[in-house]
This record gives sequence, structure tokens and C-alpha cells, in this order.
Amino acid sequence: MTALTEPDAIVEITPSAGIQTARHGWRAKCLQRLVRMGLPVPDSFAISADAVRAIAAGQTPDRTRLAQIIERADGLVSVRPSAINPAWGGPGTVLNVGINDACHARLTRTRGKAAADALYLGFVQSYAVHVARLDPDMFSDGDEGLEAALRAYRDETDEEFPQDPARQLAEVLRSMARAWDGPTARLLRQAKGAPPVAPLGLVVQDMALAIGPGVTGSGTIQFIDSVTGMPRITGRFRGQSQGRSKGEGAETLYLTRDPRGPSLEEAAPEVFADLVRFGVAARERLREEMQIEFVVSDSRLSIIDAVRTPRNSRASVRIAVALARDGIVPPEEAVMRVEPRALSDLLHHQVDPRAPRDIIARGINASPGAATGRIVFTAAAAQAAEARGEPAVLVRRETVPEDIRGMHASVAVVTERGGMTSHAAVIARGIGLPCIVGANGISIDARARTMQVGSRIFREGEEVTVDGTSGEVLAGAAEMLEPALDDSFSQLLEWADQHCRIKIRANADTPEDARTARMFNAQGIGLCRTEHMFFDDERLPAMREMIFAGQPEDRRLSLERLLPMQRSDFAALFEIMAGLPVTIRLFDPPLHEFLPHDREGMRELAESLDLPLSDVTRRVEALSEFNPMLGMRGVRLGITVPEIYDMQARAIFEATILASRNGAPVVPEIMIPLVSARREVELVKTRIDAVAAAVRNETRKDFAYRLGVMVETPRAALRAGDIAEHAAFLSFGTNDLTQMTYGLSRDDAGRFMGIYVSQGVYAEDPFHILDQDGVGELVAIGAERARSHKPGITISVCGEHGGNPESIAFCLRAGVNYVSCSPFRVPVARLAAAQESILMAREEAESAAADGS
Repeated sequence: MTALTEPDAIVEITPSAGIQTARHGWRAKCLQRLVRMGLPVPDSFAISADAVRAIAAGQTPDRTRLAQIIERADGLVSVRPSAINPAWGGPGTVLNVGINDACHARLTRTRGKAAADALYLGFVQSYAVHVARLDPDMFSDGDEGLEAALRAYRDETDEEFPQDPARQLAEVLRSMARAWDGPTARLLRQAKGAPPVAPLGLVVQDMALAIGPGVTGSGTIQFIDSVTGMPRITGRFRGQSQGRSKGEGAETLYLTRDPRGPSLEEAAPEVFADLVRFGVAARERLREEMQIEFVVSDSRLSIIDAVRTPRNSRASVRIAVALARDGIVPPEEAVMRVEPRALSDLLHHQVDPRAPRDIIARGINASPGAATGRIVFTAAAAQAAEARGEPAVLVRRETVPEDIRGMHASVAVVTERGGMTSHAAVIARGIGLPCIVGANGISIDARARTMQVGSRIFREGEEVTVDGTSGEVLAGAAEMLEPALDDSFSQLLEWADQHCRIKIRANADTPEDARTARMFNAQGIGLCRTEHMFFDDERLPAMREMIFAGQPEDRRLSLERLLPMQRSDFAALFEIMAGLPVTIRLFDPPLHEFLPHDREGMRELAESLDLPLSDVTRRVEALSEFNPMLGMRGVRLGITVPEIYDMQARAIFEATILASRNGAPVVPEIMIPLVSARREVELVKTRIDAVAAAVRNETRKDFAYRLGVMVETPRAALRAGDIAEHAAFLSFGTNDLTQMTYGLSRDDAGRFMGIYVSQGVYAEDPFHILDQDGVGELVAIGAERARSHKPGITISVCGEHGGNPESIAFCLRAGVNYVSCSPFRVPVARLAAAQESILMAREEAESAAADGS
């Protein structure tokens, strides 16, 4: 028995038919549900994916069976694709299959010549182009009429247009089956997540002709707004849509009463009432907001199809919550229905998708949200613009640590270079700033203060809009949607938290970051990068003075100026987090980042330090490194210049005492960066313990603290068992760990990463989605070896992967205790963690049920 002779190769869609989504596709299953609801659906037949595959391979469908289907349909049918997933698309629908000279004559008598000619001409054009594969230009002019189209077909094929309806249907089925297997179609659906061999079913349905007397036409209707998610009837209705050539005589009606013109509600109130009733029933029975496709023929309603209502992110959240609140789906399912990344769109302003776009550049969408401002090319210009009350967009080749003040003063950032974990991307995500990095095709002339994109030149002060969600830079000001942190957003995350098996903390460097983290219900701070505190105008001079100090005692004197500032920073964080854990990473970057590199900057520094310019130049040169990311930074700096860590430890402990007076006892978590050997931990731990003892003696106050290690080198992951003996926690810094595992610069990889991903070298950008096979294996190995030496040790991930849904799923299954991410990614992480927790619970329940049986 072949696929075409199987009993379910062609199945009439009835309430009891064995229609399966996996076998017949989503459209066939949806139509069956509509039939079961008693909706007026034209007779429909499902052709299985196996049968479609056989047709594509050259097997001939049963012509007798096809002829019977068309006879039942009174001569005309449509053919529609029915993939397993509607997002995968499929070949275009073909209407009015079966029309021939005899059918045309009958329609001329019953519906009029104009309508009959339009139906026949439309099918001839479609058949000639998509089935016979004739030149489309020969059949694109509808003004030449039916006879000209039939003559052109005859001239090109040396035969009359097929008159056998069963042959027409068989050829249409074959054309659609083969189109699905074409290389372009495969690439398009694979881009939407379909497997290479995704199956396709087909649906053959009686034509409901939208021609004739009375209220006649076709349209779509939906019951929520696709942008806001609020209840609202929208759609369209076009009268006589299949019955007039080039739209002649057609009338577009509003669906509901509208002062601008006639409406379907007024012209056919019973039809409109039925549509509303069907919409309510579909929502309840299909457990989804549906868009209904319908045909009205002389005020008689037919439901042709129903699809999930298209929606943007904010509508998706509101719909899911509304369905759960109305008891149509359980809250757990509402949590599973929202794409975690969609929440990013609700946290920021977004460009209105209905508004026109003048796109001038595209890049990596490093931080979501949208903002309009005037172009500036330096951090100083951004600060000056902020002082004038003007929104500024900071455009740089790439940002460096001293640009942080300018980023804070800007409404958005665009860089010519960089990737998902470059400096601009990480800082922008942390402060909720729209950001595009690695912008293709832009050329910045810092001296002329211009940005060239192709032939267009934009000067400093010109207005642009940065859409960090899509990665597009737009000319001028774009229309915006407001953030949507409403009741639906809060409710969804409240439900999500009830299922979450992993804690979500935030990366927060400032009190503002900490307040944002609390607003999004982060369960603590998982990474406070203390170096960002030193770039403040009041602190940078003391930091530079310390760098130029020749003796340890001189360095201590300089750092004493920073001590009260650091103490105040940490006390503020502790008080804002109100007893939640706060993990403070000790100083990490190389010292050269705090020094100027241009001659003017070095001259000003020489003046401020009262030193010869030659001394400043020599010191800057001495601190320069061929590869500073692998040089004197992190714990290496803490061991060779221990006064820095001494000052920071004292500031942390004194802040702990201050904050504990006003609330619950604070237990700070101190994290040592860039460790690769146990001895490094031992050396730092000895000095920090000594500082703690000194502070206890001086203040006569007791306190506790936890010392941990940031695992950023492959060796630290492999030697995690040894390191764990001196650590209360290990936090994997996956940004640097990825960089060192791959041997890739996270700031420069964006230049070629797109090519690597497109050619399959890497499945995904490893700085965006955690590489589970390489970096992930190091995390798993490190966690296992650490716990074998210290079973109760806390394991976490604090790189930017901590806010990525796919990476969170891996961390949860790897037994990580918490992930930490930028404050504005906390909601995304909470939802992603909840969804993976729900999946794990379902798997465990299925496994338990299988064991029980």
C-alpha cells in the first residue's frame, strides 16, 4: 500500500475524523475544531503529509477521488497549505480550482458575466504561473481579459486550458507539494525554526463564493488589538471581492459602526452578531484569541479559516494573562505562552510598528528599547547636551570605560564596532539604555563630527532614532509606544515566580542599578563591578594619584581618599537591597584604563600631579600591555598591588556595620576576579581576613562575610575542586570564560561573527547564547568538582548569559543555584527560568507515571 492509497491519505474533516496535527497540519486540525463547534465551515478534506510527500515524488493522486470531492463542491474548491506550525508558512492558497468553460457558463447565468469572467481569469493566471510555470509577465495584465489569457495559455503550451477539474486539482496539488520542497522555501522555513524535512499537509475546501446579490464579500475579524492587546473588534470586509475585475464595484465596509462610512454591523446585523458569537466561542473552545476568515454570500455566512491573532509583545502578555484570569487556561499555561524575550519590549519605549521607518543603518541589537536624540560623538558632548536638556545619541567607534559618564547622559548609544558582550553592550543593558553595536556601513569622522552611511552624511546635532530592539538606526524622530509595566506584566511574573527553581539576581554597580533590580524583584545582587565606581570625576584623580605612587605607603594614602566614597557606595547598596545578598567583585580592570592615552590628556594629568610630562608618558607606556585582558588585572593586580583590595575590603566591612544598624544583619559576599590557582585565593583570603579582624577590633562590632571566586579562566573551572576549599561560592563569569575558551576577543568578534554563524562554524554567537558543548561543559565540570570537595558550595553564573533564556535553561539543569544578569533583563530571566522549571516538573511527572505503570 502506497502513501496515496492509505485510508487517511485524503480524509474528510468531520467531528470524528482522525485528524492529527503531526500528520495533517495545524490548519486541518483547526478546521476540525471549528466543525466540532458547529460553525458554518464549507466541506473540507485533509491530505496527509505522507501523501503530499508522495505527490511531490511523482506519484499520481486518485483522480476518481479528486473528481468526487469537486462534484460535492458544486464544481469549485480551494487548496491551502497546512504545515505542523503556522509560522512555517507554505505555498500560496489557490482558489477556484475546477473552473472550466462549462462552469464558467453556469456562473454567467447565475452570478453574471463580469463575476464569472473574473473568477475564471484569476484561476487561469494562477494556474499558468504556478502550475504550468509560464512567464508571469504574460499573465499579469487583467485588463486584457479572459479570452486573451486562454489564448496566451494555448499559444505557450500548444494545448487548450485543462477542462478536467480532477486534472486541475491533481496538478495544483503536485505544484504545491513540490514548491514546499524547493530550496528557497526550505531556507525560509528553517529561518523560522522548522526542521529541514518539515512535513506539509494540504487542505481542499469547497469554495464559498463571495459574489452575488445582497451583502456579499469576504473579510477577516479579530477581537483584540494586535498592538495593545486590549479588547477591540478590528479587521476588514471587502464586498464582492471575488466577483469584480480589478476591484471594480467592490466596496470596503467597516466592521463596526463608524462615522467615516458604512459598516457590516449596519448592513448585515445578524451576520455581524454571528461573527461576534463565533469569536467568543472560538476563544473559549480553542483557548486562544483567534482571527477568523469569513465569506458572506447574500447575507449567508461561511467560516473559511481561523488563525491565532497576530500580536506584538505587549499584546502577547495581556492576552495570556486575560485568558488565565477568565479561567480559559491555567496560570501555568499563561506563563508558558509568552516568549521571555518579549518582556524586554515592555520595559522600554518602542518604535510603533505601525509607523514608517527611514532605516539608515543596521547592527547588533545589544540592548532593547528605542529613543530619539541628537547625534554626539564624545562623552563630553553628551554631558553638555544633558545639561542643556537635549536628548543625545552617543555615536562612537567603540566605547571605553571613561565613556560611562557620557553613556549615562545619553538616551541611546551606537558603536561602529563591538559584539553582544562588548563594553557598550554590557553597560547599556545594565542601565537600560537602547544600544546598537557593530553597526554595519557607518563611518565616523571624529574631527569633522560626521557619520557617513552610504551616500548620506549626518552631522553632529542631527536627530536620529535608535531602535535597540530591532538593531536599526532611523533618520529623524519615530513614533513611540510607551513602556507597558502594567498589571498584566506584574501578574504574569508573579505566576512565573511560583514555579521557578533557580534564583535570579541582578548585576548592579550603582544605587540606581540596585533600585531597578528591586523594582523587578531581583533576589539580590550577583555582581557589583566596583571599578565602575572609580570613573567618577571626584574619584578619578585619587585613582590616578595612586597609580603614580611609588611606595605602598603612598598608595595607601591615595586610597584613603577613596575609602569613604567606597564605604558610602556599599552602604547604599546594602540598604537598598534590605538584607538580600550582595556580591561585590573586587577591583578587576588593568590600571591603564584609568589613564589618558592622548598627548593633551597626559599633559593635563602632568599638571594635576605636578609631574614632568615625560614622567607621565613613561608611566603610561610602562602600564601598556600587548593584551591587557590577559595581563595585570583581577587577582593578579590584587596580589601585586594589595593595597587596593585592602581598601575595598575595609570599605565593605565598615559599610556592613553601618547598614546593619538600620536593618537586618548584612552578610556581604566578596568575590575575587580572574582566579586561576588555589594559591591566589589563599593569598587574598589571608589579607581580607586580616582586614576583617582589624575592623572588628576597631569598631568592637562583629559581622560575617562570605568569600567567593569568579571563575573566568578554563583552568579555574578545571581546578574548581582545589579552589572550592577556600571559597563559599563560585560564580562563573561566562563573558571572559567564553572569550578565553574560544580565544576570541569579545569586543572584536562582532566583526566576523555573522559570517561564522551563517556558514555554520558556530550555531550561535557564543557571546549571546552560552556554548553548552564547550563553555557549558567547563561550567558543568567546575560545578561537579567543586561540589565533590565542598557539597554545600553555592554555584552561580554572573556573565551576560545569565539573562539569556536558552542559557538559563542550561544553568537550571546543570544545578546552578542562581544566575545574575543586567537589571533590565531580570524579568526575562524570571520568565525563562519559570518556563524551564515547568518543563522539568512535567518531565519528572511523566517519568514518575512511567515508573508507576
